[in-house]
Amino acid sequence: MIEGEFQLGADAGAKRIVVAMSGGVDSSVVAALAVRTGAEVIGVTLQLYDHGEAVGRAGSCCAGRDIRDARAVCDRLGIAHYVFDHESSFRDQVIDDFADEYLAGRTPIPCIKCNMGPKFTDLFKLARDLGADCLATGHYVRRVEGSAGAELHRAIDPARDQSYFLFATTTAQLDYLRFPLGGMEKARVREIAAEIGLGVAAKPDSQDICFVPDGNYAALVKKLRPEADTSGDIVDEAGRVLGQHRGLIHFTVGQRKGLEIGGTPEPLYVIRLEPAERRVIVGPKRALAVGAARLTGINWIGGDHQGPVTAKVRSLAKPVPARLEDDYILFDAPEYGVAPGQAAVLYAGERVLGGGWIAETQRALQIA
Repeated sequence: MIEGEFQLGADAGAKRIVVAMSGGVDSSVVAALAVRTGAEVIGVTLQLYDHGEAVGRAGSCCAGRDIRDARAVCDRLGIAHYVFDHESSFRDQVIDDFADEYLAGRTPIPCIKCNMGPKFTDLFKLARDLGADCLATGHYVRRVEGSAGAELHRAIDPARDQSYFLFATTTAQLDYLRFPLGGMEKARVREIAAEIGLGVAAKPDSQDICFVPDGNYAALVKKLRPEADTSGDIVDEAGRVLGQHRGLIHFTVGQRKGLEIGGTPEPLYVIRLEPAERRVIVGPKRALAVGAARLTGINWIGGDHQGPVTAKVRSLAKPVPARLEDDYILFDAPEYGVAPGQAAVLYAGERVLGGGWIAETQRALQIA
């Protein structure tokens, strides 16, 4: 893949590119690379959450200082920049869903929901309304032209790869999207920003979830859903009460810290949450071993692929051998840390085949 390639053919100068700009170095460099093609370039930023709360916050996206940074980059590059208020859509599709998932005892991934909703669906409409030939983003993934059309592949920089968060991208969206950073190292992206004098060249990357100012997810959920902070029992698999908790929102499957239970022969982990009974079920690490998981909302962009697959069940996990049978993913070896609410993303080598949301898991011992 050529550095900063936009895959627009030989006559790129006659095309129009809309760039999704968050105010960070990645999307800013995408805009600069787009300008180099000779195409007409338009920067678009979605204001996704309360401007007053976000002003002055560094390391977020789509709010406050970041919107001003995006505008400054566009001024530097000499391109148009538009800001669209999509706060209501973001609140309904992402923030409320985030709170409801925690309330239901699941572990949400708001970044994927954001890509599925405001960032892609809403930006797609805006880009098409602006007459763009493509929508370019700063995601670290690769769009590869295959024999049957565009394919989604992992970035060449494994430390930056964001393919897990884009499993829900549809074939139609992939036809229109461009990811010019997928074939580049992050260090090179910062070099380009510095070379052309962009003020965001050394700006820190976004951290945590953009709409949680202090990283305290539980506090946000409690604010939105006060009933989520209701206390309950911590029990073992036999139902014996071992302690009390301050609310399910403080726990996720696989968690070890924060249980405040001592005197057990081996370390205990959260193996299941039961929101109806407000119970946290704990057990030894071996109880976390999962042999299969049922998926919902499966998105398949792998065409007629029939060969071996690997599955990734957490953003930082390594893909492991597995197979997909109907709506179940079966792991070749027990997998740990598989939590309802997370995504399972399927790969064939570097190619993303699709994925789905983990609805429930089956313990490895049960399957055996």
